[in-house]
Amino acid sequence: MVLLCFKEMKKLAFILVLLTALKSKGQSSADSAMVAAVYNHVLTQSEAYEDLRFLCKKVGHRLAGSESADQAILWGERTLKKIGADKVFLMPVEVPQWRRGKAEEASYRYRTDNMGLECFPSLVALGGSVGSTSAIEAQIIEVKSLEELAQLGREKIAGKIVFFNKGLDPMLINTGAAYGGGYPIRGKGPSEAAKYGAVACLIRSLTLADDDYAHTGGTQYDENLPKIPAAALSAKASRELSSALKLDSLLKFRLHLHCQAMERRTQYNVIAEWRGSEHPETYITIGGHLDSWDIGEGAHDDGAGIVQSIQVLRTLKAIGYQPKCTIRIVLFINEEFGNDGGETYAKVCKKEGLVHRAALESDGGGFTPRGFMNEMSDAQFERLMTWKPLLEPYGLHLFRRGGSGVDIRPLQDNKIALFGLSVDTQRYFDYHHSGNDVFEQVNKRELELGAAAMASLIYLVDMYGFE
Repeated sequence: MVLLCFKEMKKLAFILVLLTALKSKGQSSADSAMVAAVYNHVLTQSEAYEDLRFLCKKVGHRLAGSESADQAILWGERTLKKIGADKVFLMPVEVPQWRRGKAEEASYRYRTDNMGLECFPSLVALGGSVGSTSAIEAQIIEVKSLEELAQLGREKIAGKIVFFNKGLDPMLINTGAAYGGGYPIRGKGPSEAAKYGAVACLIRSLTLADDDYAHTGGTQYDENLPKIPAAALSAKASRELSSALKLDSLLKFRLHLHCQAMERRTQYNVIAEWRGSEHPETYITIGGHLDSWDIGEGAHDDGAGIVQSIQVLRTLKAIGYQPKCTIRIVLFINEEFGNDGGETYAKVCKKEGLVHRAALESDGGGFTPRGFMNEMSDAQFERLMTWKPLLEPYGLHLFRRGGSGVDIRPLQDNKIALFGLSVDTQRYFDYHHSGNDVFEQVNKRELELGAAAMASLIYLVDMYGFE
């Protein structure tokens, strides 16, 4: 009881400080005080790191359609109710069901110096891959691109396993751009290989790390072509297989995947609403995606974004802020496997005629924040730049046009301002979609700095808007 009174007195004292700053020093000083209060609360009282610990260690991976994703939805609903949202509800979303099944089996033998060597490479099935009723054993054909595959044609590919051995471009400082350059091979490679008669497809993991963690991710089959098993090799395994092929071009690779697709089922976006005092009919959405792949714990992708979004609401309420617009925290389901959560949310919002001022997503990992990516009009961007002096003291200096978030982009209507938290992503693809994406890889302070950056931006967007 004494602790509760102390907290209330602290909140009241902060409000008095704000009012004094507003009257005596002008609006910008009050804004500076508010942003300072946000950072003070997050960096000293945040619960985001412990939220992430629970989500990763008690719930674990959260593959869309799985029982663990069901548990994550219940956790999200319970947590948002606990922090005092005005309303918490579940929005039904139809999601796919895909299971990896038993561990992938992979091996190959090659000859060197009159010796036979057997290797068991680190490998994971790509999300959505079909399985095989029995092991596939075939020769490997190594290519670097979809164009090289087409040039070889059916005569050289039919009956073989295609191995796309193309790493991400290390010269691109923007690691997201490097990932984007490799994405078409993962997405289209298996169907393109099947077009020329391949019996299976392997890709080099989409990572800049040189280690033995294989990275999964979704592949999209062409429904007009045969579906063949598809998997990703670790960077180390890719390098070793390429070297073995130079010594023994006729080596055979044995692959057995146990994947299985099932009927779609209903899961949910988890939504918390904090009603606005002046413009309750105008919404600001904040969120990340609750689902993850089924290897690792989905700590950076996107447990970090989930707990940061929850912390925004917790922090603004704790320091006594009352929003003008209605603020929504949305924990989107199934970003990884088709963006069903984001698409459904946008459709429902448009059907209900909801007006959005802005939306903010965190889906770049719990790394040091650098600023905000944004998709908005020139006039909105000019308003954003007037807030830059308030944010720069906290290391937020990058305001790049273009890019926001996969989950919130379906809301785009040429009026809403879309933001994505921009972080230092140099290490992100070391963990992304791999068994290495675990709680221990997230730094507490970096995670909290991201939450504080998001809360500060939301305060400014809610307080001043873009009119």
